[in-house]
Amino acid sequence: MNTSRLSSKGQVVIPAALRATRTWKAGTLFEVVETADGVLLKPLGAASPFEPTRLDDVFGMARFKGTAQSVAQMNAAVATEAARRR
Repeated sequence: MNTSRLSSKGQVVIPAALRATRTWKAGTLFEVVETADGVLLKPLGAASPFEPTRLDDVFGMARFKGTAQSVAQMNAAVATEAARRR
């Protein structure tokens, strides 16, 4: 368990091991979010592993190729699977 102490200036030191695994360097800017369990630090401007996309770029990428099903057939399939999982 990693621990830290709040200083008289309101500062908290994030343990080096955690900073290393997150690749947080000095000067990293964070959004501070209050949660029911405490405080969440979210780095701002963090690089995303994905290229930015627009909905128009990806809409329809997972098209269904087969016979169209009626709503009744889809409901029956959902009911069958739900019963199987019980």
